[in-house]
Amino acid sequence: MFLVSFPYALVQGGYWTLLVISVTAAICAHTSQIIVECLYEEDACGQKVRVRNSYVDIANRVWGPRVGRVLLTAAQIIELSFTCILYILVSGELLYGCFRSRDVSLAAWTVISTVPLLPCAFLQSIRRVSSLSFWCTMAHVVINVVIIVYCFTKVSDWHWDQMPVEIKIFEFPVSLGIVVFSYTSQIFAPTLEGKMRNPGRFSHMTLCTHICAAVFKSVFAYVCFLTWGKETKEVITNNLTISSLKTAVDLVLVLKALLSYPLPYFATLEIIEQEFFILFNNSCCTPCFDDKNKLNPWAAAMRIAFVLATMLLAVFLPHFSILMGLVGSFTGTMLSLVWPCHFYLQIHGQRLSWHKKFVNWIIIVLGLAVCCIGMFYSGLALHHAVHGQGVAMSMTFNLTQL
Repeated sequence: MFLVSFPYALVQGGYWTLLVISVTAAICAHTSQIIVECLYEEDACGQKVRVRNSYVDIANRVWGPRVGRVLLTAAQIIELSFTCILYILVSGELLYGCFRSRDVSLAAWTVISTVPLLPCAFLQSIRRVSSLSFWCTMAHVVINVVIIVYCFTKVSDWHWDQMPVEIKIFEFPVSLGIVVFSYTSQIFAPTLEGKMRNPGRFSHMTLCTHICAAVFKSVFAYVCFLTWGKETKEVITNNLTISSLKTAVDLVLVLKALLSYPLPYFATLEIIEQEFFILFNNSCCTPCFDDKNKLNPWAAAMRIAFVLATMLLAVFLPHFSILMGLVGSFTGTMLSLVWPCHFYLQIHGQRLSWHKKFVNWIIIVLGLAVCCIGMFYSGLALHHAVHGQGVAMSMTFNLTQL
């Protein structure tokens, strides 16, 4: 979903953005692999045995059941819930932009876009979610192909000389956050590895997918930037000059956003339901599913209430996108960069070579730096938004002067 904002990141960071895309892909591939390694311990014969099943189990091993379970559960629920809200908000804003001439408010379009998501309350298996994610990918492919083909029809007008070599230090951290957030899959890594027919190929799969993602994101961002140069807008579809084409692409983006919703929604509910039963020791409530594997009424009501809660937050929470940047700067970087390396060093540190330890410590430091920078600038933007002030965004830092 964030790919349509990548070309604008080049306006803010130029070639440095392309470097960040590649480096972030390498780091996130590494952290996905090591978080899965933390699921395993060696037995007396030196064979790897899977002794943990989730990210929370890993935190329990390092921090203890109280701190580990509470902190990781809270971070995951916040991250996934905010993602759900973001998809609803994006859907409403896209529909509002497509039909601005109609006398329908943004809040109304947000409510309308939530209606197709109500059946998500009855999803019972990851297979159904996977099929929806497949069609989400297909919608994404359609959007990317349409935009790339359009760009190549303008190849004679490409702006080869407009790629900046400076960084806009007040805007680039936002782009940095978008890049990091686009690679956050570590939450799903333990479950994905556990569902694979051949878990031994997880590392190879992770490396290949991150390389492909980095190459495609870089090429897409670069080609789009060459097409529109410094006139590139925050969402690349807004640069499309053909009104009918822009509307069609935006509607496909709405479809993609709605199809993206079930995965974080399903993951959030699984965490909430599991932790709820652990908290009350299964004694104060009946299971979510009955003996016939049908959803119990109270569980269906809770799931529908969660959909409605994400909608209400998208409608009524002021400056949500900035607030998400503030909170996501912490939860995203911790879950994706800092904590995987910390857990890996704590669990397997004794058998790691010095250079592996050094690499993981470097990632921890970089993650903390990204977290602090993102929280600072998101907090600054939130302060100015609340007080109705504009943020000075003109200051740049030319790295060629170093």
